[in-house]
Amino acid sequence: MTAQPVLYSFRRCPYAMRARLALAVGGHTCELREVVLRSKPQGLLLASPKGTVPVLVLPSGQVLEQSLDIMLWALAQHDPEGWLTPSHGSLQDMLALIAECDGPFKQALDRCKYPSRYPDADIAAERALAVAWLSALEARLSSDQPFLFGTHAVLADMAIAPFVRQFAGIDPDWWTAQSWPRLQAWLAQWQASDLLASVMHKLPAWVDGTEGVRFPHLVESTD
Repeated sequence: MTAQPVLYSFRRCPYAMRARLALAVGGHTCELREVVLRSKPQGLLLASPKGTVPVLVLPSGQVLEQSLDIMLWALAQHDPEGWLTPSHGSLQDMLALIAECDGPFKQALDRCKYPSRYPDADIAAERALAVAWLSALEARLSSDQPFLFGTHAVLADMAIAPFVRQFAGIDPDWWTAQSWPRLQAWLAQWQASDLLASVMHKLPAWVDGTEGVRFPHLVESTD
Protein backbone atom coordinates (compact mmCIF):
# COMPACT_ATOMS: atom_id res chain seq x y z
CA MET A 1 0.00 0.00 0.00
CA THR A 2 1.07 3.56 -0.59
CA ALA A 3 1.53 5.79 2.43
CA GLN A 4 -1.89 6.35 3.94
CA PRO A 5 -3.42 6.43 7.41
CA VAL A 6 -3.47 3.20 9.38
CA LEU A 7 -6.61 2.54 11.39
CA TYR A 8 -6.62 0.05 14.24
CA SER A 9 -10.21 -0.96 14.76
CA PHE A 10 -12.57 -3.57 16.17
CA ARG A 11 -15.76 -4.17 14.23
CA ARG A 12 -18.32 -4.10 17.06
CA CYS A 13 -16.71 -1.45 19.27
CA PRO A 14 -19.01 1.61 19.23
CA TYR A 15 -16.05 3.99 19.46
CA ALA A 16 -14.42 2.34 16.45
CA MET A 17 -17.73 2.29 14.59
CA ARG A 18 -18.16 6.03 14.80
CA ALA A 19 -14.58 6.65 13.72
CA ARG A 20 -15.09 4.43 10.68
CA LEU A 21 -18.33 6.23 9.84
CA ALA A 22 -16.60 9.60 9.72
CA LEU A 23 -13.65 8.29 7.72
CA ALA A 24 -16.00 6.64 5.23
CA VAL A 25 -18.29 9.62 4.74
CA GLY A 26 -15.26 11.86 4.28
CA GLY A 27 -13.86 9.55 1.60
CA HIS A 28 -10.63 8.80 3.45
CA THR A 29 -8.81 5.68 2.34
CA CYS A 30 -6.97 3.87 5.13
CA GLU A 31 -5.21 0.62 5.85
CA LEU A 32 -7.53 -1.04 8.35
CA ARG A 33 -6.09 -3.42 10.90
CA GLU A 34 -8.79 -5.41 12.69
CA VAL A 35 -7.82 -5.99 16.31
CA VAL A 36 -8.82 -8.87 18.57
CA LEU A 37 -8.99 -7.13 21.93
CA ARG A 38 -8.14 -10.23 23.96
CA SER A 39 -4.91 -10.62 21.96
CA LYS A 40 -3.73 -7.14 21.07
CA PRO A 41 -1.05 -6.98 18.37
CA GLN A 42 2.26 -5.34 19.14
CA GLY A 43 1.70 -2.84 16.34
CA LEU A 44 -1.28 -1.39 18.17
CA LEU A 45 0.58 -1.17 21.48
CA LEU A 46 3.55 0.52 19.84
CA ALA A 47 1.29 3.09 18.20
CA SER A 48 -0.80 3.64 21.34
CA PRO A 49 0.26 2.06 24.65
CA LYS A 50 -3.26 2.50 26.02
CA GLY A 51 -4.18 -0.48 23.85
CA THR A 52 -7.74 0.52 23.00
CA VAL A 53 -9.38 1.17 19.65
CA PRO A 54 -9.79 3.10 17.50
CA VAL A 55 -6.32 4.45 16.81
CA LEU A 56 -5.48 6.32 13.62
CA VAL A 57 -1.82 6.68 12.64
CA LEU A 58 -1.37 9.40 10.03
CA PRO A 59 1.38 9.27 7.37
CA SER A 60 3.11 12.13 9.23
CA GLY A 61 3.45 9.90 12.27
CA GLN A 62 0.79 11.76 14.25
CA VAL A 63 -1.37 9.39 16.28
CA LEU A 64 -5.03 10.06 17.03
CA GLU A 65 -6.08 7.91 19.98
CA GLN A 66 -9.66 9.07 20.60
CA SER A 67 -12.64 8.28 18.41
CA LEU A 68 -14.01 11.81 18.51
CA ASP A 69 -10.63 13.24 17.51
CA ILE A 70 -10.61 10.88 14.52
CA MET A 71 -14.10 11.99 13.54
CA LEU A 72 -13.22 15.67 13.79
CA TRP A 73 -9.97 15.16 11.84
CA ALA A 74 -11.76 13.29 9.06
CA LEU A 75 -14.54 15.85 8.76
CA ALA A 76 -12.17 18.81 8.91
CA GLN A 77 -10.56 17.44 5.75
CA HIS A 78 -13.84 16.76 3.94
CA ASP A 79 -17.40 17.03 5.21
CA PRO A 80 -19.62 16.39 2.17
CA GLU A 81 -22.80 15.75 4.18
CA GLY A 82 -22.42 18.67 6.57
CA TRP A 83 -21.90 16.68 9.76
CA LEU A 84 -20.17 19.66 11.37
CA THR A 85 -22.90 22.13 10.38
CA PRO A 86 -26.23 21.22 11.98
CA SER A 87 -29.39 23.03 10.95
CA HIS A 88 -30.10 23.65 14.65
CA GLY A 89 -27.46 24.39 17.26
CA SER A 90 -23.70 24.52 16.94
CA LEU A 91 -20.67 22.26 16.97
CA GLN A 92 -20.20 23.04 20.67
CA ASP A 93 -23.80 22.02 21.35
CA MET A 94 -23.16 18.72 19.59
CA LEU A 95 -19.95 18.11 21.53
CA ALA A 96 -21.80 18.74 24.80
CA LEU A 97 -24.43 16.11 23.96
CA ILE A 98 -21.74 13.65 22.88
CA ALA A 99 -19.97 14.23 26.22
CA GLU A 100 -23.18 13.21 28.01
CA CYS A 101 -23.25 10.05 25.92
CA ASP A 102 -19.62 9.22 26.55
CA GLY A 103 -19.89 9.99 30.27
CA PRO A 104 -23.03 9.23 32.31
CA PHE A 105 -24.89 7.29 29.61
CA LYS A 106 -21.92 5.07 28.73
CA GLN A 107 -21.39 4.33 32.42
CA ALA A 108 -25.01 3.31 32.79
CA LEU A 109 -24.88 1.31 29.56
CA ASP A 110 -21.86 -0.69 30.71
CA ARG A 111 -23.48 -1.53 34.05
CA CYS A 112 -26.73 -2.60 32.42
CA LYS A 113 -25.02 -4.64 29.71
CA TYR A 114 -22.34 -6.25 31.91
CA PRO A 115 -23.78 -6.37 35.45
CA SER A 116 -21.40 -9.12 36.56
CA ARG A 117 -18.48 -6.74 36.02
CA TYR A 118 -19.98 -4.22 38.45
CA PRO A 119 -21.19 -6.21 41.48
CA ASP A 120 -21.43 -3.08 43.65
CA ALA A 121 -23.44 -1.03 41.14
CA ASP A 122 -27.11 -0.21 41.63
CA ILE A 123 -28.28 -1.60 38.30
CA ALA A 124 -31.84 -0.31 38.72
CA ALA A 125 -30.54 3.21 39.31
CA GLU A 126 -28.18 2.98 36.34
CA ARG A 127 -31.00 1.75 34.12
CA ALA A 128 -33.20 4.62 35.28
CA LEU A 129 -30.42 7.06 34.42
CA ALA A 130 -30.09 5.58 30.94
CA VAL A 131 -33.85 5.65 30.42
CA ALA A 132 -34.01 9.30 31.43
CA TRP A 133 -31.26 10.22 28.98
CA LEU A 134 -32.84 8.25 26.15
CA SER A 135 -36.18 9.91 26.93
CA ALA A 136 -34.46 13.27 26.52
CA LEU A 137 -33.24 12.16 23.09
CA GLU A 138 -36.80 11.20 22.20
CA ALA A 139 -37.93 14.69 23.21
CA ARG A 140 -35.35 16.27 20.89
CA LEU A 141 -36.83 14.56 17.86
CA SER A 142 -39.96 15.53 15.96
CA SER A 143 -41.50 15.32 12.50
CA ASP A 144 -39.80 18.63 11.71
CA GLN A 145 -36.52 17.57 13.36
CA PRO A 146 -35.96 13.85 12.69
CA PHE A 147 -32.31 14.08 13.76
CA LEU A 148 -30.72 15.24 16.99
CA PHE A 149 -29.78 18.67 15.68
CA GLY A 150 -32.23 19.33 12.92
CA THR A 151 -33.14 18.15 9.47
CA HIS A 152 -30.11 16.04 8.58
CA ALA A 153 -27.78 13.59 10.30
CA VAL A 154 -24.73 15.25 11.82
CA LEU A 155 -21.75 14.48 14.03
CA ALA A 156 -23.91 13.96 17.12
CA ASP A 157 -26.18 11.42 15.45
CA MET A 158 -23.26 9.40 14.16
CA ALA A 159 -21.29 9.58 17.41
CA ILE A 160 -24.23 8.63 19.63
CA ALA A 161 -26.09 6.04 17.55
CA PRO A 162 -23.56 3.21 18.10
CA PHE A 163 -24.11 3.47 21.86
CA VAL A 164 -27.91 3.64 21.61
CA ARG A 165 -27.67 0.56 19.38
CA GLN A 166 -25.73 -1.21 22.09
CA PHE A 167 -28.29 -0.33 24.74
CA ALA A 168 -31.19 -1.38 22.52
CA GLY A 169 -29.46 -4.71 21.97
CA ILE A 170 -29.42 -5.60 25.67
CA ASP A 171 -33.11 -6.53 25.50
CA PRO A 172 -34.64 -5.95 22.05
CA ASP A 173 -38.17 -6.77 23.24
CA TRP A 174 -37.91 -4.22 26.03
CA TRP A 175 -36.56 -1.65 23.57
CA THR A 176 -39.44 -2.06 21.13
CA ALA A 177 -41.97 -1.84 23.99
CA GLN A 178 -40.81 1.62 25.05
CA SER A 179 -42.84 4.69 24.10
CA TRP A 180 -40.02 6.20 22.08
CA PRO A 181 -41.36 6.08 18.51
CA ARG A 182 -39.14 8.85 17.18
CA LEU A 183 -35.98 7.53 18.82
CA GLN A 184 -36.73 3.99 17.65
CA ALA A 185 -37.29 5.25 14.09
CA TRP A 186 -34.07 7.30 14.29
CA LEU A 187 -32.06 4.24 15.34
CA ALA A 188 -33.74 1.95 12.81
CA GLN A 189 -33.00 4.37 9.97
CA TRP A 190 -29.35 4.52 10.98
CA GLN A 191 -29.08 0.74 11.33
CA ALA A 192 -30.54 0.26 7.85
CA SER A 193 -28.28 2.82 6.20
CA ASP A 194 -25.86 1.97 3.42
CA LEU A 195 -23.21 3.96 5.27
CA LEU A 196 -23.37 1.74 8.34
CA ALA A 197 -23.34 -1.39 6.19
CA SER A 198 -20.23 -0.11 4.44
CA VAL A 199 -18.23 0.03 7.69
CA MET A 200 -19.38 -3.25 9.26
CA HIS A 201 -17.55 -5.85 7.18
CA LYS A 202 -16.37 -8.95 8.99
CA LEU A 203 -12.60 -9.13 8.73
CA PRO A 204 -9.91 -11.52 9.93
CA ALA A 205 -7.72 -10.39 12.79
CA TRP A 206 -4.69 -8.44 11.67
CA VAL A 207 -1.32 -10.06 12.35
CA ASP A 208 1.83 -8.09 13.08
CA GLY A 209 4.08 -7.80 10.04
CA THR A 210 1.27 -8.22 7.52
CA GLU A 211 -0.68 -5.72 5.49
CA GLY A 212 -4.14 -4.66 6.56
CA VAL A 213 -7.13 -4.29 4.24
CA ARG A 214 -8.25 -1.30 2.25
CA PHE A 215 -10.90 0.82 3.93
CA PRO A 216 -13.52 1.72 2.80
CA HIS A 217 -14.00 -1.68 1.28
CA LEU A 218 -14.72 -2.49 -2.32
CA VAL A 219 -16.90 -5.51 -1.64
CA GLU A 220 -20.41 -5.81 -0.32
CA SER A 221 -20.95 -6.46 3.38
CA THR A 222 -21.58 -10.09 4.31
CA ASP A 223 -23.21 -9.21 7.61
